[in-house]
Amino acid sequence: MGEKRRLLGLRAEQFRHPWDREATQALQQVPGLDGLLRLTLGTAAQEWFYLENMATGVQVGWNQLPWLYELLQEACQILDMDVPYLYLRQNPQPNAYTLAIRGDKPFIVLHTSLMELLTPAEIQAVIAHELGHLKCEHGVYLTLANLLVLGVAQIPTWGMWLAQGLQTSLLQWLRCAELSCDRAALLVAQEPQVVVQVLMKLAGGSPSLAHQLDGQAFLAQARAYDQRGWSWLKTPRTLPLTHPLPVLRAQEIDRWSQSPAYQRLVAGKEN
Repeated sequence: MGEKRRLLGLRAEQFRHPWDREATQALQQVPGLDGLLRLTLGTAAQEWFYLENMATGVQVGWNQLPWLYELLQEACQILDMDVPYLYLRQNPQPNAYTLAIRGDKPFIVLHTSLMELLTPAEIQAVIAHELGHLKCEHGVYLTLANLLVLGVAQIPTWGMWLAQGLQTSLLQWLRCAELSCDRAALLVAQEPQVVVQVLMKLAGGSPSLAHQLDGQAFLAQARAYDQRGWSWLKTPRTLPLTHPLPVLRAQEIDRWSQSPAYQRLVAGKEN
């Protein structure tokens, strides 16, 4: 594949998944959400999380893992956005997350186990997925959802009760938002197989088996699930999850990669 196209002037609405758009509108109507956001995501909380992450991870830059920082730089150039902070943290569970409180001091965290599981192109796709949250301005809702999931929100008793009541709505929104971010990953990878490989490895990979897995077989598995599964059976299965089912994500990204909307974007005909 040749040099990747930079998508100058790219807007979030050009790749935002329709489910993300609908779920965001629904979340904006939830009573009590604005009050909880003010309670948990004030200036003090913002500074605390920023400093806590700086103290417990390794900040990536030109003088620290420059190859990884270069992947971040290129992804930001393709998506036409500012470069956030990037940290690497020791954790045996392959994962990445983004925190951005009211758009200030956004940062991305990669777990070290991702480095053992993924190729550089796949790592960049994960970074691009996280950049998608920033590009789509998921920041405040995403941070609140992450705090609830990570269990680190310091909320008074009445606030925690309110948060628990909102958790179902937040998780529903988060699952939809993730689909937009998968699209951001594809816009950077510009090769759907890379994104599918990431999803497959996160679903059932290990450092010793990752190179043996077949992305096309995983897509066939996704299509078989879609054909045999009933939507009303899938819904209860996904309610407690922060991400859509891996096979659903793989099929969604495969479909979008073949759509006229995606083809126009990467051809530079939409900007």
